[in-house]
Amino acid sequence: MPGNTSFSMDALVADGLRKEFGKVVAVRDVTFAVAPGQTLGLIGPNGAGKTTTMRMILGVLVPDGGRIVWQGRVVDASMRHRFGYLPEERGLYGRMDVREHVEYFARLHGLGDRDARRRADEWLERLDVAQYAARPCGELSKGNQQKVQIACAAVHAPELLVLDEPFSGLDPVNAEMLAGVVRELHARGTALVLSSHQMWQLEQLCDCYCIVSGGESRATGTLQELRRRIPVRVLRIDPVTDAVRSVLAGVAGARAVDSGDGVAFEVPVETDVGKLLRRLAPVAEIARFEALEPSLREIYLATVGESVA
Repeated sequence: MPGNTSFSMDALVADGLRKEFGKVVAVRDVTFAVAPGQTLGLIGPNGAGKTTTMRMILGVLVPDGGRIVWQGRVVDASMRHRFGYLPEERGLYGRMDVREHVEYFARLHGLGDRDARRRADEWLERLDVAQYAARPCGELSKGNQQKVQIACAAVHAPELLVLDEPFSGLDPVNAEMLAGVVRELHARGTALVLSSHQMWQLEQLCDCYCIVSGGESRATGTLQELRRRIPVRVLRIDPVTDAVRSVLAGVAGARAVDSGDGVAFEVPVETDVGKLLRRLAPVAEIARFEALEPSLREIYLATVGESVA
């Protein structure tokens, strides 16, 4: 993996962030923490304040309230060369050659010419765009431009890497390549803040999450911690016979739902599913019995729905 950096175990802390643009409050109260070696998924609807929050972390915007701390110190300009940022909007210089572009960003973060060239070549090779090194950025496809921007964000081996919609424009093969890069950076101890509308990718890549809506943190924690917010669990039982329905009718709070894959049942989270299966076994031949935990997408929809109700 290009670069080599060691870190302390202190966390990035975003504490009570607020940002106003005139009369518009873009970020009202966002709080989360992420340690080196963790990947945090920052998720929310369009206009929730995610990008504004990221820009405050990177110093592009100054918070009107709250504070941002890295390794126990309030973040200032002297620290920011240790951070990397992939913005959602493409910002490549179209006439600049690909290798020259990545080298330029490496030098901006303090690397000498030799190290800048070496790191640039390593990242272009890792992201499978080395064959375009001498071509102007403006001639590349959207997906390859995105990969060049990722190289620019990571070329200086940042301790904290903030990625805003990094999978935008990538086909499934290149999206999986980028997911591999995220996992490698995670394994090296890089702290990552990752925003994406692709919930299944976040569920695979992130250790913890902050769901933002209306400029506020609505829920934070690991996936297991967030799942505790959902009061029901879904059971898939096949086949659904009269005997099955009779047993489920005796479970307080149980109800049949259309799961998109036939009939399923919602039961309260505290339901003892093992005991329920033992009650079903003598009265019905069960081919399938699954107790499904809510996905990140389901948690997100439930949380955002609560926040806008």
